[in-house]
Order: sequence, then C-alpha cells, then structure tokens
Amino acid sequence: MSKSRKKEVIIKKASGEREPFDILKLEASLKNAGADNNTIKNIAADIESWVSEGVTTKSIYARAYKLLRRNKQKGAMRYRLKNALFSMGPSGYPFEHFIGELFKRMGYDVKVGQIVQGVTITHEIDVIATKGNRQNLMECKYTHDQGNRLSVQVPLYVNSRVSDIVEKRRDDPIYKGINFTPWVVTNARFSSNSEEYSKSKNIQLLGWDYPPGRGLKELIERENIFPVTILKSLNKKEKQQLMENRIVTCSQLMNNVDIITRLGIDERKRRALLNELEEITGVI
Repeated sequence: MSKSRKKEVIIKKASGEREPFDILKLEASLKNAGADNNTIKNIAADIESWVSEGVTTKSIYARAYKLLRRNKQKGAMRYRLKNALFSMGPSGYPFEHFIGELFKRMGYDVKVGQIVQGVTITHEIDVIATKGNRQNLMECKYTHDQGNRLSVQVPLYVNSRVSDIVEKRRDDPIYKGINFTPWVVTNARFSSNSEEYSKSKNIQLLGWDYPPGRGLKELIERENIFPVTILKSLNKKEKQQLMENRIVTCSQLMNNVDIITRLGIDERKRRALLNELEEITGVI
C-alpha cells in the first residue's frame, strides 16, 4: 500500500465540497472491490501521478475502476491466451502469420512464406524479420499438443538450412553487413537438448515460456497483440474464416471491420464483438 502524498491536493466532492485527496480511501475501496495488493499499489501509483487540483472524486474513482477492469480483463486474457494459440490450426499458416504480425509490432520489416535460394537447394522460410543489419530467418512449428516439446532435430534442421542460405548470400553485395540469425518459434516448449544445442550454435528459440521472462506470452502481452482465436464472441467456424482471410490478430480485425459483415454476423453479435475487440485492443 502507498503512503499519503507529501504535497496536499484539494479535490472536489460530488456535493461541491472540497477536501484533501486521500489515497488511503481509494486503496480501501479497491480492496473492497476484490483487488489484490499488487493491483492496488499499481492503480494507486497511477492515480497519484495523475490527480490534480480541483479534479472531482467522480473522475478519480472512474479512472481507478477503469484501470481495475482493464487489469481483470488482462488477467482473463492471459488465462485464455495459451488455449487461443493452440486453436490457430489445423494448419500452421495462421501461426506463421501471427508471428509475422508480432514482429511487425516490434519494428521489424517482415515477410512470410518466402522461398530462398541456398548454395545447394531452395528453402521455404516461414518468417523473415529484418531490422537494421539483423535478419532473422525463422522456422515456425505449430502444434495442437500442449504437452509437446520440440526435439533437437528441429534446431539441427534449421541450422543446416540457414547455413546453406548464408553461404549463398555471403558474397552478394545486397546482403553486405547483414547478420543472419536462425530462429525456431513454437507455441509449445522445447526439449532440454534443443535448448542446449541452440545455445551452442547461436540459434534463437522462442516458445510459450522460453526464454524465461521473454517468451511468447510475455511478448504478446507487452506488444498488446492477440490472436483472433482469443475472441469469445465468435465461434470456431467464424474464427477459421477470418484466419483463411489472413486476419489473425484482433488489431487486424479492428482495422478491417467490413469483413465482419461478410461473415454474415447479425447486429447483436456484431456489437458484442466490437465491444470485445475494444476491450482487448485497449488493454494496458
């Protein structure tokens, strides 16, 4: 819990009376609403940095409870996120495009499903993400099985493919100064052998909770980009139709709302969907 402000701020009550702002009262109301101590601390810090002379108690509590609802929404989405990623099939193409959109949000120039020439053969690279002098060549491995752990054969295979491509590009002036990095991305987890081998070969692994603290779940939440499969307002068939039209994120759907009409969704369901999209894309 936070301590009282050192500098007194006078706020306006609904009755028109004025009184010093008391953060302890706000914290007590949040606790009564069921918020945990960490949530209370974060919301109180936000309100303390925002509140100013003359602001109404109504505005203060409206902001506090808006933050509380968003916090609960984020917690609920985090719970649904894992299942949503495992529902992006049956093919792996929606997952590849989702990873592409994630890296676009992170500032990369992205190409999905590219045929690339190596020294010996051509290779299909699922995602190529480029930023500055760094180019990531990514193999995406989608699975339905939440208990699956990618074996070491996958990074072995990816390493050989990328080596063939890099050898071909080494003397090409177009790629002068570019550093190439092989990646393996999955919605599941990696075997310990995969992790050990990849560390020794400078292969980047990205899984549900790997690397620790910087896995898919953290990146998705940080970048505020969620798959359409997380939506409760749509059924499985409707989500599949969206993904077949390369709409794989909630943000993409918000920017292409006309497609909702083409899905044949009635007005009541449309309103519910738009409300859900606003909540999800507006999460802090």
